[in-house]
Amino acid sequence: MTFAASVLTLYPKMFPGPLGHALAGRALERGTWSLEVCNIRDAATDRHRTVDDTPAGGGVGMVLKPDVLARAIDTISPADDPRPRLLMSPRGEPLTQKLVREFAQAPGLVIVCGRFEGVDERVIEGRGLREISIGDFILSGGEPAAICLLDAVVRLLPGVMGKTESGEHESFETGLLEHPHYTRPREWEGRRIPDVLLSGNHAAIDDWRRNRAEELTRQRRPDLWAEYVKRRTVEGE
Repeated sequence: MTFAASVLTLYPKMFPGPLGHALAGRALERGTWSLEVCNIRDAATDRHRTVDDTPAGGGVGMVLKPDVLARAIDTISPADDPRPRLLMSPRGEPLTQKLVREFAQAPGLVIVCGRFEGVDERVIEGRGLREISIGDFILSGGEPAAICLLDAVVRLLPGVMGKTESGEHESFETGLLEHPHYTRPREWEGRRIPDVLLSGNHAAIDDWRRNRAEELTRQRRPDLWAEYVKRRTVEGE
């Protein structure tokens, strides 16, 4: 079954963008997934096609109107649509690999790309939008974040990656950052591939990779390291 993604945006020409290339693009051409792009402005009813208004209570910027956005959502996602409805938002729950895998198991996604100061809270509540953040920083709009999320999800769809194991040993899949990688030439600018990787001893190679992954995680992501240690303690490793 095709994974069906629908994106609501004020800038439809931003799609498919990077999603039309490489793994995601080839999967899109094969029909592994589909992409529907809806211009939120098409749901406006006045002659100026107004989509935003000033914030209630005052303040800077503009806010996406709930009536317009709700009509746009309802046009592509009726009440019985089983797909999760997401809103790309800096205040949302962090996007993690675990969440990406959850989304990849869904029949598709409906993604709202916010703009301006944000979205009227009532449409978030009324249409059950799940707020997702790709990091603690601010973008001009939700479109780059939506592209990031979809790229992460699409690559996990069946048949998109060449080998299933390609996705099983990457950063975050095991709770650790990924180990370093090397390839030929054996020596480059005085730097050699570690001897163990050329030894043919697969057990030793696995140990080296795990140790390096643990070391990198401990140094760079103490938050992940703490969770990893906690889980191993619980599992009795």
